[in-house]
Parts: sequence; C-alpha cells; structure tokens
Amino acid sequence: MAITLELDQLSHISELCTEEAEGAVRCLACAHRCLIRPGKRGICGVRYNEAGKLRVPWGYVAGVQVDPVEKKPFNHFLPGRQVLTFGMLGCNFHCSFCQNWKTSQALCDPAAARSIQQITKVDPEELVALAVKNGASALASSYNEPLISSEWAIDIFKEAKKFDLKTAFVSNGYATPEALHALSPWLDGYKIDLKSMQERRYREMGGNLNHVLDSIRLARELGLWVEVVTLVIPGFNDSIDELWDLSRFLVSVSADIPWHVTAYHPDYRMEDIPATPAAILQQAAEIGEEAGLQFVYAGNLPGKVGSLEDTLCPKCKHILIRRRGFWVLENHLTSAGNCPDCGQKIPGVWS
Repeated sequence: MAITLELDQLSHISELCTEEAEGAVRCLACAHRCLIRPGKRGICGVRYNEAGKLRVPWGYVAGVQVDPVEKKPFNHFLPGRQVLTFGMLGCNFHCSFCQNWKTSQALCDPAAARSIQQITKVDPEELVALAVKNGASALASSYNEPLISSEWAIDIFKEAKKFDLKTAFVSNGYATPEALHALSPWLDGYKIDLKSMQERRYREMGGNLNHVLDSIRLARELGLWVEVVTLVIPGFNDSIDELWDLSRFLVSVSADIPWHVTAYHPDYRMEDIPATPAAILQQAAEIGEEAGLQFVYAGNLPGKVGSLEDTLCPKCKHILIRRRGFWVLENHLTSAGNCPDCGQKIPGVWS
C-alpha cells in the first residue's frame, strides 16, 4: 500500500476509459478492461479511480538506460543504433518466469518493493533531451508493461517526434484496439511477447491468448513495425507441436514478421527450471523457417546459435547484417533497405 500511495502522487487524469454507472470507469489501456469503482484500482495496481476519474502513472521513471536497439530485441528496426529505454512500475500479468520482475511485480510482490526507491521524477522534455544528448535514434518504453502507462509514453513520444526520433514499445501485447489506435500516431515499433499458444498458460499468467493474437494482427494493420519474441522455456512452451503452432500463426499474419526465439535463464519463481539449451532454439528456428517465416532469430546465447543471430537475404541468402549478441559487426544493407547482391527489398525500419 505504501508503494501505491507514493506512486499516486505521480499521476494524471486519463481519458482512455469510459464512464460507467455510480462513478465507475472502464479502463481501456489493456485487454482486462477493468471496471474500476471509486477508490479502487485496476488489476495492474497503478491505474485507479479517484472520485469518478481515472488516474494513471505520469512523471517518473524507475529505470532509464541507453543501449543497442538489438537488446529489446529488434533486428529490423534501426540496427546498430542506440535507443533510450525508460520504464515505470507494475504489470497486468504475473508471469512466474518474469525476467524483469523487480520492476514489473513491485506492486504485488514484497520481494520487489524496493524498486520504489529507484523512481526519479522527470518530464517528457527531459527524457527526450537525454536521448538526444546521448546520440540515441529512438526511445522505447520497456522494463515493465508499457500498456499500463500508455498516456505517459504518448506524451514522451510526441516530444520525441519534434526531434525526428523513432519510438517503440516492448510489450506483452495485451492491448485493446482503443489503446493501439491511441498509440499508433506516435509509435513506430512494437515488440510483442507471444509467450505460448496454450490458453491455459495465459490463464496462469493472468491473461487470455486471443487478445495477444488480436494485438499482433491489429498492430500490423495499423502500420506499426512488429517483431515477436517467444522466450522458449523447457517444459513450458518448447514442444514440437507448440513451436509449429506459434510459427503457423505468425505466418498467417505475415511471413515478414521477425520471430525471435530466446533462451530462458532460471529466474524469479521458476529457478528450478533449467536454462534453455542452444539445440532447442535451433530446433525452434528450423520449425519457423519450415513454416514459412522469412526471418527467424535466436537470442540470449551469443556465439552458440550460428547464423541465427544474422539477417540473411531471403532470396539469395547473402548475409546482410552480421551480429554477435547485441552488437552489429557488419551491415551490408543499402540505405533503402535492399540486398546489395540481388536487390531484394528487406522489410523493416532502416533509417
């Protein structure tokens, strides 16, 4: 409770909601669509009803850092460039394997409560100025679930556009059409976690699979650059059948969507689960390619997955971008994003 009371001092009134009977509001930031009565909070814990008005996080960061865009991960979005990443506290999921749990679970897990000590008051102009000063080409909302602070991100992204900077979300994709439509004029890249193709797994995390699938489809329709990440966890989502289901769904949306299969390392409440071996990532990548995906990448195991860190031309197989971990070692794409050998246009955001 002490955390929420302190964060409540850093909030704004939001219109990303509908007014309901008896002073309640229906929050539209994420697919939970929480009905929040006066004095109560949504599932995320940070969006709350004060006297019939929805108040939402604004004016602080719990983490900010400049690092390669490949760390998000994006491989077809300004490769080799630096991005200023900022985050707040809270989440609309409760994943037992969360790798950012100290910020995402700060409001519901006492072990993460210390994260409140990391918050810094800041305004959008200061964050954008910091990005410009550090030579960043983009700003990204990450570290916790950005959908629950969409209004804060929009204000930052509006400022970023004044300096011709790109913008991105690193999200679980549990969005509403209303939130995506509000974000899309200001958002360029959307990295979505597709954690499983099993509805029961999403229920365990506190969500619904179909809402994430719908978000991937709609984000593409709205013209956002979408990349999808699946954290491959032994015994959780690494079966052959599920990897095929994941691949086939993405192909049904677009074979051009880059799919990142990344290695899990023991963390949070699943420390007894072993780390993902490279062989499983290679198998997942082979399935993705056989299903028809043009660009499949393996992450979190630099140097152990061969060319699965690199971007290859789908037509002539020329290595266009060579990577090691988060670092771009070579980039042979033309300035327009074409293969220099065969001229094939490579989908992405290159400049």
